[in-house]
Amino acid sequence: MKISKKARRDAKALYRSCQVDGMVDEQRARMAAQAVAEKKPRNYLPILAHFARLVRLDLARRTAVVQSARPLAEDLRASVAAQLGRRYGPGMHVSFEVRERLIGGLRVQVGNDVYDGSVRGRLDALGKEL
Repeated sequence: MKISKKARRDAKALYRSCQVDGMVDEQRARMAAQAVAEKKPRNYLPILAHFARLVRLDLARRTAVVQSARPLAEDLRASVAAQLGRRYGPGMHVSFEVRERLIGGLRVQVGNDVYDGSVRGRLDALGKEL
């Protein structure tokens, strides 16, 4: 669906109005979306669709998935979470997963950013070079 420039601008303005200290406030976002849905201004469906996309992208930027071959110790988990918080800002939600196929090392994904320091990743990269 093609979104007009005005609908895109309105969705961005709605998104900015829902931010508190650089982060989207969930309650404000719900209330804003509900208010637009009730008032039904012109092109309200594209506005809500683009607004939902902006909120989804913000949530992805604030969510990190850390994968390791073995369970990490609590001090290492805290260190990784603190480093991600310094790099990407406050409000990061960090989840830890165990993936035995990584063989060793860590793989971190934050939104579209992927940091692959796993043995499996290195072996795959070496295989592509050869």
